[in-house]
Amino acid sequence: MSLKRTFQLQVESPKGVFTITAASQRLTELLRHEHLPLNIRCGQRGLCDGCDVELVRGTLVNLHTGAVMTAPATLCACQHRLDGDAAIRIPDRSLLAHKAQIVSEFRVNIPRAHAPLAKTGLGAAVDIGTTTVAVLLVDLRDGKIVGRSSDFNKQMHHGDDVATRIGLCAGDKTMVARLQEAIVQETILPLLGETRPVCFSVTGNTTMLHLFAGVDPTPMGTYPFRPEFLEHRVVKLPAFGDADVHLLPSAAAYIGSDITAGILASGLAYDDGPSLLVDVGTNGEIVLKAGGHLLGCATAAGPAFEGAGLTNGVRATEGAIQKIRLEPLHLDVIGKTKPIGICGSAYVDFLAEGRRVGLLNERGRLKEPVFQVAPNIAITETDIAHLLQSKAAIGAGVLSLLERAKLTASQIKRVYMAGGFGLHINVAHAIACGLLPGFRVEQVQVVGNTSLAGAYLALLDGGALEEIRRVSRQIEVVELNLDAGFESRYIDNLSL
Repeated sequence: MSLKRTFQLQVESPKGVFTITAASQRLTELLRHEHLPLNIRCGQRGLCDGCDVELVRGTLVNLHTGAVMTAPATLCACQHRLDGDAAIRIPDRSLLAHKAQIVSEFRVNIPRAHAPLAKTGLGAAVDIGTTTVAVLLVDLRDGKIVGRSSDFNKQMHHGDDVATRIGLCAGDKTMVARLQEAIVQETILPLLGETRPVCFSVTGNTTMLHLFAGVDPTPMGTYPFRPEFLEHRVVKLPAFGDADVHLLPSAAAYIGSDITAGILASGLAYDDGPSLLVDVGTNGEIVLKAGGHLLGCATAAGPAFEGAGLTNGVRATEGAIQKIRLEPLHLDVIGKTKPIGICGSAYVDFLAEGRRVGLLNERGRLKEPVFQVAPNIAITETDIAHLLQSKAAIGAGVLSLLERAKLTASQIKRVYMAGGFGLHINVAHAIACGLLPGFRVEQVQVVGNTSLAGAYLALLDGGALEEIRRVSRQIEVVELNLDAGFESRYIDNLSL
């Protein structure tokens, strides 16, 4: 009987220096088992730089080609395996170990009755985002919030975005159960601690709700994008005992209950209009209320606003530069610590400020190939191109809905800016760079996490749950890929 040969891997990381003894295996899997998970943003396909590590000594082997990589080199940990003694350094931005900066604050613009889903005990309002999860514990007797908790969605260990996770399920049906375990057992249960709520009100995009319920989301990955369910569902999950788990109703495959709940909580549902709800994330969801009608669309902004694919991009976490001012250069860093990278709100600042001071031309070209923000942190023209594509997708989506309703930006009474990104963004800069094209600052109201707000309302008011159900049925979904003018609007919005 032969024994597996083992090797020594020395790891220098933000959490300290470690020596690991292990057999030949993929670096990302090895590090995850040692409680050093990396940013596997693309589902370990080697399509991003989220899991980059620096090989400082020894060799690593490419999983696919068998090529031997020698030090010094920077490479994707997900594409290489240990096959000899080596030493690596994990940059701060590659380690999935920073504390999440998650928005659980919100503004509720409507009144509510008190008719909770259960008469006594604690209820939980849960917002399942693709990247983050927020939980409110609520005393059902009086509606008081008695606890808040949040964390990264542990499904991130398998892939960064909805499309990647759907693709994983399409290729391996066991991934449905694994992704369900990641959100239920590994994310939400630890957030609840010792508390066992008697009922849950859960919002999220349609894919997240499917995976939470253990339902295969694969049909949503290809045309005609048909989800298994959209309606309000009450399910039982063994992890939550006898609690009734209410999945709030969605409108379409890419307009989930996070948006239908937000339409209610923001007040858009009762707004005379014309008004907009804009939720900027990996998928930008936009809803227009005009003439008593609701038009909704989703546009693939991509993960650039969460830092993916950018030279020094990171999520909003401790050490992330969250604000940038130019001339003179001033940086605001989350946690007031050494910067590790740049998050989405600061990139929006840079687009607007760079154009204002002449550092960027209207096509997004820099005066110099690279702009140095801080030691070892830079913005490149390639970064700018990715950011312009993301903001153009949102801007073109907004303009497409306005065109459908024969409206201009100046005619919109209110723009409800939702989500964590919207809460931290400089609204004037979002307008200046074209993310919110043609609007004025006074038109925009920042409303925070309206998905969580809607879950909270539904938990405490059965009538609110019924209203979200009504809203979900009223939305006319606009497929932007079938909109004749979307492509030209997108191209126009690639400029600053």
